[in-house]
Amino acid sequence: MTTHATLNSTAPEPRSAVLDDAHIGDIKGALGTIRLDDDTPRHGLSARLKTLLAIVGPGLIVMVGDNDAGAFSTYGQAGQNYGTKLLWTLLMLVPVLYVNQEMVLRLGAVTGVGHARLILERFGRFWGAFSVIDLFLLNALTLVTEFIGVTLAAGYLGLPKVASVVLAAGIIIASAFTGSFQRFERVAVTLCIGSLLLVPIYFMIHPRTSQMAHDFVVPSMPGGTGELAAVMLVIVSIVGTTVAPWQLFFQQSYVIDKRITPRFMKYEKADLWIGIVIVIVGAAAMMGLTAAAFAGTDGFGQFSDAAAVARGIEDKAGHLAGVLFAVALLDASIIGAFAVSLSTAYAIGDVFGIKHSLHRGVKGAKGFYGIYAGLVVAAAAITLLSTDYTQGLMTQFVQVLAGVLLPSATVFLLLLCNDKAVLGPWVNGPKTNAFTAAVVGVLVMLSLILTAAVVWPDISSEAILWIMAGCGVAGVLVAGYSFTAGRRGTKEDPLPASGRGYPHDRTGRENWRMPPLETLGKPVMSTARKVGMGALRAYLLLAMAMVVVKIVQTALDH
Repeated sequence: MTTHATLNSTAPEPRSAVLDDAHIGDIKGALGTIRLDDDTPRHGLSARLKTLLAIVGPGLIVMVGDNDAGAFSTYGQAGQNYGTKLLWTLLMLVPVLYVNQEMVLRLGAVTGVGHARLILERFGRFWGAFSVIDLFLLNALTLVTEFIGVTLAAGYLGLPKVASVVLAAGIIIASAFTGSFQRFERVAVTLCIGSLLLVPIYFMIHPRTSQMAHDFVVPSMPGGTGELAAVMLVIVSIVGTTVAPWQLFFQQSYVIDKRITPRFMKYEKADLWIGIVIVIVGAAAMMGLTAAAFAGTDGFGQFSDAAAVARGIEDKAGHLAGVLFAVALLDASIIGAFAVSLSTAYAIGDVFGIKHSLHRGVKGAKGFYGIYAGLVVAAAAITLLSTDYTQGLMTQFVQVLAGVLLPSATVFLLLLCNDKAVLGPWVNGPKTNAFTAAVVGVLVMLSLILTAAVVWPDISSEAILWIMAGCGVAGVLVAGYSFTAGRRGTKEDPLPASGRGYPHDRTGRENWRMPPLETLGKPVMSTARKVGMGALRAYLLLAMAMVVVKIVQTALDH
């Protein structure tokens, strides 16, 4: 602890808020190491580049992991059914991705405590239990969709289904069971590099670059008004697969496990931007190459699954292109499974006080590794035992559930990032609050549309437009209130050296860490916040009940 104090403060440091002491030590990344007592200023391009390489990992993995099996299906459907006309949704999501993930990396670096534990401690047992239970359920089902991606890729490549699923599960488990954070990250970063296979496929198919550039920056809605419900469902699916609840829990815990502190915040933000660029390029490539592969064919507008997309690519550009796509799908499924499994194991370990670090061997964190392996084995078994119909039903359920839970996850993220006891000088500024409030409004709108479109498949375009209009007005009002209130509370920029003039002194931020949780005073619940939390609880319970009823009805009808 003495070296930790040397690095992070000029006075003796009180007890740390970090829950697992394995989270304190040298930063051992896939591409470099930074010693705990290394407080040398980074001057010059070479020193900064070496530091960035050592830090790279959390942002890259969480973003590339988001282009998983579900993403291949979603982007493939968008390209095959609507060409490149929905590319603009990816540009729209860039600021959402950055703001959401920047807030969780800030929480991780400053607090040293995972997302689920912070919710439990700051909002009570109900919301703490809810966050862990819904994350566990959603991640378990998402993990099944990753193995469904493995079976689709294996089927196209002519590999046996059972052997492929068992081998993939073995790789996912073995990579984490080495007892070395650095070895795990090297495997994960290698898989991230493998995601770039989509680039040569793109050039083999040659989509029209000018058309893609136009559709990337000019919004349009394909089809007529009668198809609005179907198009909106695809748009919501794109949002749901690009901004997922598990990302928030994963990146915050992974930043902590990698031992990143506020001192390296700017490097971690650069890591996040690298991941965002790769994920958006990959998503755009998938949408563009799929659109070009099916343009003018009988398969246009007839999406079924990612394996059919691979066959369409083969028909357009040859067998090698189809094989590369299937390998990319397999790669994406495995890295997605890595991230989803880890986010669950981290969260449960955080809440229940179980040792939860990849720096520990299996004997030193049996519960953590047991949860991780148990999830993987269960998901693999469910995939092997399920039929094509149940797999499709499960994929639908995962999409809807993610859409329902995403707004609540963002609300808690926003509240935590305005908690002065938790983030001190790192709390949000008014611009971030206003933008995030608007994002929450949009996510609630999309969640309502997704839920309504699945529960009532015959919902009219007029009803969807009314939902959009109502949520849009509410979002603008909330954003305006947040910005106005924020102007009275904090400033986005650091204080001058005197530390006077603004309510929050942001000087010395690099050395500020959250005190132990038990020393923090409980947040004051205003009447407005109590009403809002009650409304959020009612919304979640009602929406989830409706989704469960619909899924059961669909299964019984079948």
